[in-house]
Amino acid sequence: MSKHISSLAPSVVVDTAAARVAVSQLIGRISLRARGDLAAVGNAIGVALPTKIGTCAKADGIEVACLGPDEWTLLVSLNQIEKVEDALAALYPSLPHSMTEVTGREVTFTIEGPQAVDLLSIATPRDIASIKVGEARRTLFDGATVVLWRDAETSFRMDVWNSFAPFLATTLETGAKELAAELA
Repeated sequence: MSKHISSLAPSVVVDTAAARVAVSQLIGRISLRARGDLAAVGNAIGVALPTKIGTCAKADGIEVACLGPDEWTLLVSLNQIEKVEDALAALYPSLPHSMTEVTGREVTFTIEGPQAVDLLSIATPRDIASIKVGEARRTLFDGATVVLWRDAETSFRMDVWNSFAPFLATTLETGAKELAAELA
């Protein structure tokens, strides 16, 4: 497993009447690129790969987001990484693909609250409201590439590379405080 090097430990970044932002616990991540018999991949890992960009699937403790025509992010518990890697490696002779364990590369923020959409909209060119519950999208947030997962109407996860995490934590904190001040 890749080494986790983030300077941000799981904690609450900010909690206001507008939104709550927290750094999530570390989760296993695998970046997958594949073409061909995607059903074989789904059978091997226990969850069918979604094929429409932005759609997600979950099963047996694995969550998958389709980020491109041949690209997926797999979220798995830390103790499942090796099992999923082995299942994918066994497919390689019949289905060449690229699989990279990237657990240590990213930090996940949870963004929740009545103004979560507004908070994310302050630094994102994408129409956040158009992301449906249960979908994920790669986008930019204040110049950094992120993946947004929409878990509920007012609940999101944002995956960001470690090197950008402190900067985005500050941006999210400032935005949440400003939105809360507007409510007062």
